Amino acid sequence: MKVDFAKVDFSKGRGLVPAIVQNADTGQVLMLGYMNEDALAATQKSGFVTFYSRSRECLWRKGETSGNTLALVNIKLDCDHDTLLVQARPAGPTCHTGTISCFGAKGPQGLGWLGELSNLIEGRKKADPTSSYTAKLLQGPLSKLAQKVGEEGVETVIAALVETDDALTNEAADLLYHLMVLLAAKNLSLTDVVSKLQSRHK
Repeated sequence: MKVDFAKVDFSKGRGLVPAIVQNADTGQVLMLGYMNEDALAATQKSGFVTFYSRSRECLWRKGETSGNTLALVNIKLDCDHDTLLVQARPAGPTCHTGTISCFGAKGPQGLGWLGELSNLIEGRKKADPTSSYTAKLLQGPLSKLAQKVGEEGVETVIAALVETDDALTNEAADLLYHLMVLLAAKNLSLTDVVSKLQSRHK
């Protein structure tokens, strides 16, 4: 989604607006930068997040020297029209210190981590099946993978009825993982499932 320049209030920040960068897949906040009109235009034209450096007084594309780029997915303008939310997919760590985020070394937490797991599963599609269980599932018969999801579903039900809470969470984790692999094998993801759920509650 492109931002209408006429709606962005650059005047409050003397030609600059804060740009909060968020991982499009996990929701994790990665960094804060600043954009002027040229930086915003360069971002939307190139598809890679570009900022205005206040210290060097020039444009700079994130990752132009390190290779740790930010591929643009979407840009949103806040209610006051003076701050941008930039959703992007990072290639490598975002912070210059080498961490995934400028706000801490840890990766996404909570449900956001499922986005990272989804990306990891997707990356296993072309991996060596002899060295990766996920790759073996993805490159094997779809019927066998579907059967595995069914087995994990039954084990989850049994754990819920007669086993401990810890056993239930273990089985639920196995079920969710294998379901995500099955979705990936069909070129789908949990995002598609969430969209379906959201459509039912409009």
